[in-house]
Amino acid sequence: MARTREFDADTALDAAIGVFREHGFEGSSAQMLVDRMGIGRQSLYSTFGDKWQLYRSAVRRYAMGECAAHIDALRKGPRAVDGIAAMLHRVAETAAQPCLGVGSICEFGATRPDLAEINEVLGVSLRTAVAGRIRDAQREGDVTGDVDPDAVARFLIANISGIRVAGRGGADPATLAGLADMAMRALR
Repeated sequence: MARTREFDADTALDAAIGVFREHGFEGSSAQMLVDRMGIGRQSLYSTFGDKWQLYRSAVRRYAMGECAAHIDALRKGPRAVDGIAAMLHRVAETAAQPCLGVGSICEFGATRPDLAEINEVLGVSLRTAVAGRIRDAQREGDVTGDVDPDAVARFLIANISGIRVAGRGGADPATLAGLADMAMRALR
């Protein structure tokens, strides 16, 4: 008779996200993963597949959460520009924590199509949301009307990645907030 699973898969996946955020794919051993996840190797493989499948699941879950948090921040404030600023400052405030999304791109670039697809699908969702808020801010007169909202969205997302890398590299909170403020100044 097969044993029933005695752990919560979402909790275990969240623990794996923590390992992968800190150590990347290559730097994370199966032992590190099972230790942090609190499960045995057989449970890891039977529930999540191999290490690569676990990594992809971790990146997808992490990226979905981050995308949702960015979109929530975009909705803050009475004006669209307030939401854009809230999103950038949220990133600056959390930039010292490793970002699995940026880490996965730095580690693999576009060399793994299955991973690149995860990042692209969620990237499109975020770019679409940011571009929509840029259009709103243009209508409200807070962002210059002579810029392409899609290009500005790509610019802001590139800044998000840069802020995260700077934070991971040890930049202090004032420097990170200054980077977010500089990105906002570029919109006016």
